[in-house]
Parts: sequence; C-alpha cells; structure tokens
Amino acid sequence: MDERFAQQAQDTYRVNQIQMASKEQLLIITYDIGIRSCAAAEKAIDVNDVEQINNHLKRAQAVVRELMITLNLEQGGDVAVSLMRLYDYMYYQLVDANVKKDGVPIRMVRQMLEELKATWVEAISKLKVEASGKKVAAVTPPAGGTNFAY
Repeated sequence: MDERFAQQAQDTYRVNQIQMASKEQLLIITYDIGIRSCAAAEKAIDVNDVEQINNHLKRAQAVVRELMITLNLEQGGDVAVSLMRLYDYMYYQLVDANVKKDGVPIRMVRQMLEELKATWVEAISKLKVEASGKKVAAVTPPAGGTNFAY
C-alpha cells in the first residue's frame, strides 16, 4: 500500500511539474525523458530483456518525434532545418537499434541528446541573464544561429 501511495505522489508531482513548466523547461524535460529512455534501453540490452528494450526504445522514439513536431521550420530557419535532420537521423537510429537489438546506435543517440540538452541549458541560462539586464555574450543555439525555433 505504501508503495502505491509513493507512486501516486510521484505521479502527481510530475504532472504538477509539467503543468507549471515554461516552454524552455518542457524542452529540457523532454530531453531528460529521451536520455533516460535510451539509458534504460541500453541496460535492457545488457540483460537481453527484449520486451523492455522495445518499450524504452519506443518511448525514446516518441520523444524524438515530439522534438521534431515542436520545431518551427518557418521561424527557425537553417537551425531548425538542421535540427530536423538530426532528429530524423536519431529517430531512424533508434528504430534500427530496436530491430537489431543493438546498443551502439542507442548510446550514440543518448550522447547526442545529452549534448543538445547541455547546449539548450546553456543558451536558456544566457537568455535569462540577458533578460535580467546584464550583459553577456550572444547566445548560440545548436548548429549556430539565435532563434530557438521552439
């Protein structure tokens, strides 16, 4: 009973966190889910748990699709187009990894998601500093440019 209560409390916290999040925080949360899903799929491959490999990779694929859907190709210009190509590549790597039960492409996608997340965290932080009226260097999102396209 206590375990179910703890799970309900955790689920409620997550829902509240998402409902109150800014679009920037939602982007970071999305990356976190993708990273965790890839890591879980890697662990499932280590123990040859085919069902869990599939479940975690499908979740990672859904995250990458969500990142693709939220791109604004009109406003984002070349940066958004480059991100779309990168997300498309990641998506097909995850599909291929699921078919072959291969950890190498999963690890590569996880690392790419981690790097993109770190870049967005830095860019968001710099924008917050700029918004507060302090001078900082120009923000450069992934692949150059200054429009987040989200």
